[in-house]
Amino acid sequence: VQLQASGGGLVQAGDSLRLSCAASGRTINSYSVAWFRQPSGKVREFVAGMTRSGGRPVYADSAKGRFTISRDNAKTTMYLQMNSLKPEDTAVYYCAAVNIGIVPRTPGSYPYWGQGTLVTVSS
Repeated sequence: VQLQASGGGLVQAGDSLRLSCAASGRTINSYSVAWFRQPSGKVREFVAGMTRSGGRPVYADSAKGRFTISRDNAKTTMYLQMNSLKPEDTAVYYCAAVNIGIVPRTPGSYPYWGQGTLVTVSS
């Protein structure tokens, strides 16, 4: 499966942004999916994930209550709705997929990645 992330941009603190990740080649309904982010000079970190069965999403503590991961009904696109953005949310955001029934929180567990989309939050 090929993934294409989009929706990043420059916003102010407190604003909202929705990232999208479109799948091609096949649908993502057989994959558990996740969003990661990588601030400049730092390691890539888990943000949110959803199992292929559509169970309750899981979130990093930094994302709980502000971010929401979802998929469309056709299972071809996943989203990350980000509200109440903070300057520390500034990073390149990546979508990822893995053909298992759980949501790993380590980047190395995911064989499929989108190219990344930059989110910059100004104070």
